[in-house]
Amino acid sequence: MDNTLICVVGPTACGKTKMGVLLAQRYNGEVVSCDSMQLYRGMVIGTAAPTAEETEGVPHHMVGVVDPREPYSVARYAEDAARCVDDILARGRRPVIVGGTGLYLDALLAGHGFAAGQFGGAVRKALEARADAEGVAPLLEELRRVDPERAAQLQPNDRKRIIRALEVWRETGKTMTQHDRESRAVPPRYGAVRLGFAFEDRADMKAAIDRRVDAMAEQGLFDEVRALLRAGVPRESTALQAIGYKECLACLDGAATRDEALAEIKLRSRQYAKRQLTWLRRDESVHWYYWKKTRDFQAALAFSTEILSSHGVF
Repeated sequence: MDNTLICVVGPTACGKTKMGVLLAQRYNGEVVSCDSMQLYRGMVIGTAAPTAEETEGVPHHMVGVVDPREPYSVARYAEDAARCVDDILARGRRPVIVGGTGLYLDALLAGHGFAAGQFGGAVRKALEARADAEGVAPLLEELRRVDPERAAQLQPNDRKRIIRALEVWRETGKTMTQHDRESRAVPPRYGAVRLGFAFEDRADMKAAIDRRVDAMAEQGLFDEVRALLRAGVPRESTALQAIGYKECLACLDGAATRDEALAEIKLRSRQYAKRQLTWLRRDESVHWYYWKKTRDFQAALAFSTEILSSHGVF
């Protein structure tokens, strides 16, 4: 078995789970999730994590493996997912990476390039405290002095990335720009064929997202959020800031009605889908299959098989 991974990408509600299962069945594979929220335990409905019925007996990895009370990072995902991938390959099976978190997928495939800096470290805490006291503007000005190229790429209110860039500079003496340049010069850890799935008509994507949110509500999304709170998951945790959970919290707090919360989830999900497409379409290596009004999975499987065969994946 070579180390080529089959990657199933696309915006939310575009059929990635089903396509991942079909491809895993066709290529003697196992699925590795590449979704930054399906990682968390107890967050099944709101993240559309695959159910036992949906997996159809295909092993799925990196789903429900992290306590929602703890922080998680792209660097940690790349390490954890790589262990799953390497194990699958060692057993002579084909890894099928499924998910819409483009940054996580890029990190996994690269397998390198993570600058120093750990969540909760002393440097991070000092920068966070300064941002709390002075605002992010002085930090951005400092970043402009040490790494003007990275600073020019960031929005003035992008607190998280501004702090991260300064953290890397202070801990390593290298700028993020230099670090990224050095990382790009290193060959990727894995080969990959990327298959993208999306709706041809944006109106159909919107309708699919709206149907999914309605289904989540019927399946018990609000009860899932209540259960997370009872389990002690902090309201400010990364997990509960995810789309669907944050809006439910507002409803439970009395700041929005149930209908208002669901309408906001639909809006935020559609906006997220657009951002996913923007990210993915930067990559010219993605082979896109566009759904019509209905999703013909067998036709998509035939398309995918043809593409994979042309890349030597059998």
